[in-house]
Parts: sequence; structure tokens; C-alpha cells
Amino acid sequence: MLFRMWQPRPDVVSPVRRGHEQTVLGLLRAHGPLNRGELSRRCGLSRTTLHDTLSGLLATGAVVTAMPDEAPRGRGRPAERLALNPAVGQALGIDFARRAVHVAAVGVTYEIVGAAGEAHPPGLPWPDRVALAERLVRGLVGGGLWHRALKGVGVGVVGPLAGARDGTLSGVEALLGERFGGPVLLDNNTRLAALAESTWGAAAGDRDALYLRLSYGVGGGVVAGGMLHRGADGVSGEIGHIPVDPAGKPCECGGTGCLETVASIRAVLDAYRARGGRGDDLPALTAAVEAGDPIALGLLSDVGGQIGRVLAALSNAIGPRVIVVGGELAEIGAPLLRPVREALNAGAVPISRHRLTLRRAALGDVAGALGGLALALGESPLLSRYPAAEPEPGPADSRAAGCGRAPARPRPALTPLPSLPVSRG
Repeated sequence: MLFRMWQPRPDVVSPVRRGHEQTVLGLLRAHGPLNRGELSRRCGLSRTTLHDTLSGLLATGAVVTAMPDEAPRGRGRPAERLALNPAVGQALGIDFARRAVHVAAVGVTYEIVGAAGEAHPPGLPWPDRVALAERLVRGLVGGGLWHRALKGVGVGVVGPLAGARDGTLSGVEALLGERFGGPVLLDNNTRLAALAESTWGAAAGDRDALYLRLSYGVGGGVVAGGMLHRGADGVSGEIGHIPVDPAGKPCECGGTGCLETVASIRAVLDAYRARGGRGDDLPALTAAVEAGDPIALGLLSDVGGQIGRVLAALSNAIGPRVIVVGGELAEIGAPLLRPVREALNAGAVPISRHRLTLRRAALGDVAGALGGLALALGESPLLSRYPAAEPEPGPADSRAAGCGRAPARPRPALTPLPSLPVSRG
């Protein structure tokens, strides 16, 4: 199940108040700038409730005063019109990768405000990682104005969610609640990247897709029948822990010779140096590949072959139409992906071989954060049967308290993904 990672605080508005605000924001989103009279006729709230709701939204900056109403209204000043403030974040996506934090924000008009990311040393304490995420978010949306209008925060973390039982994620829950003060949904960050690539990226429009990320860890995600698959205990997509070498190196999962011990960035760099290559980081390996270093090219051919054989086995079991490969290691390109494709074609069953497409990921290292946005908004059709938080009550829901579960609000539609301004920090 997904975890609703929100601790109520005294300064956070009540669910009923939040429902009133969402009603007003929804009207302004659907109809554009409206004056108070038009809002009153459309929302069904009392004059006092509407006044209090607008006062709160104006104070936080979620709503701003637009041009006065130009329609004739007799004596006195023209009626001011109110509009959404496109600079205020309505939903946030955060990806806590192994060595970096990436964030993305969508405004109250459901247009993506932007994305940002910053690398950090491995093992950075969680308080520092959450503080880094807040700083990146502030750089996108400015100040702390997102708190009142915030609809949700989709957060990606490394590993299966079953790891929440060790108490680590409970501490993260408290930190996120203190920093953001809104409802937070947690999921595996690579699965969120799969969601983003299947919503806006290289697999958009494909109902059956397999995603593989080659980074400091190796993981993936499965889209089957137009739905993101999560699996029991949230362990779907743990491709990196498929054994490929029974006599291989120990893996942090407790197994031996897992794909992650062969195809992660650290594993590839270790193997490169063991073969006599010189390079302590990925840029050095990339430079060696571009220079035609036979050691680097031979290593990538071997690694690509092992990746391709794993993907072929998964393809035969799952039956995807498209396989997307992303992550920093995949940025090396053809020297790695060509042997992946060759091994995939050799191992895939003949009936699907000519229909199966291998593609490079399109969204880069911000994919996990963008998937967090889709999760927070419930926007993607891939989430139609995905576990989600309970819907927040609106005005009508609060009046019907005690009459059963309130119906979920209609899912908003994001605009097509634009070219994102990504800051590396």
C-alpha cells in the first residue's frame, strides 16, 4: 500500500477548509478570472465562508487580483477579478535518489513550473536530504506559498516500500510533514520514473511497457494493460536483483551475482579498473569510450549482453511492446545499448521479436520527480487502479459526513510536457 506521509500540524488548515479552497481553485482553473459575485453563484458557499476562504487564498498567494471587471456596474469602483497565481506550486514531485535529490512542481493551472536537481555525497543524512529538497522547491515556486494551495507531494525513495517496516521511512514521514505540511504519497523512485516515461516520455501511449534504470542502483517498472504494476509489498520492478552470475559478487540485497553487481555504475567502474582501465567516475569512462578505448568498449559489450539477456527473459514473461532504458549509464548510448539490443533480439521469442522496441529514456534524471507529480495528482490513466490516498472532502462531502466514503474528485489533466528548465545546482 501507499503511505500517507502527513502529520497534522496546528498551522495546517482543516480538511473542510481545504475542501472549500479546492472548490474555489477549481472554479478559477476551469473558468479563468472571476469576480466575487460570480464565484459566489458558482461555488454554493455562504458569503461569509467564501470571504474567509478567499482571504486565506489571497494571503498565501494562491489567488491574486487580476484586472478589474470591465462590465458596467453603475457607480463605484469596478468589481475586482480574482485569478490563480501560476507561480504557486499546486503539487510537488520529489525523487530521493542514492546520490541526488530531484524536484518538480506543477502550478495551480496544472502547467509544470519546472524541475531542479542537485547531487550530494552518498549516505547524506535524511534531515539534510529533506532540507535540500525544500531549498530546491523554494527555488522553483518561491518562498513558502505552496503550503495552503498544495494538493499533494509525490515522493520517490530507493528500494521496495516494505522497507518502511524498519522505521526509517517513519522518520522521513515526520521530516516531510514538518517541511511541506501537505499530504504526501511515497513510492519507489524507479517505478515513478517508469510512470513518467509511460505518461509523457519514451513509452507514452504504449499500454505494455518495461522500464529499466541503470544508475548507482538498478531497478525498473512494469506497465501492463495500461496500468502501472506495483506488486505485493511494492516489490515490482526490482530488476536489479535478478541473478545473472551464480559465482558473482555479493549484492546488498543478500543475494549473489545480481544484475546490480554487474550493471550499476559502481560495478561497471570497478570492472573497468579491474581490466586495466583508468577512470574513477562515469565521465572518465564515457571519455574512454568516445576515444575508442578497447577495454571500455569490451566491458560495455559484456555488460550490455547480460542486460539484454535479462530483458529478454522478462519480455518473454511479461510481453511488453516497448522497453525503455534510462539512467546515467544509459547515456553512454550505442556502445552499451547495441549489445543490449542484440542480446534482447537473440533471447526474445520469435513471435514478439519483430514487434518489440528498445528505446532510450526521454526525460532524463528528473523522471522520478515527474512521476511523483503524476502520483500526487492521480493524473495518469496508468494509476486508474493504483493504490491512492483517500480523497480530501470538499464542501458537499463535509455536509454528507457519515453517509459513507465520499466519491473521489475528477482527475485533472496535465498539459503536454514542455521542455523543462532543469537546474543542476
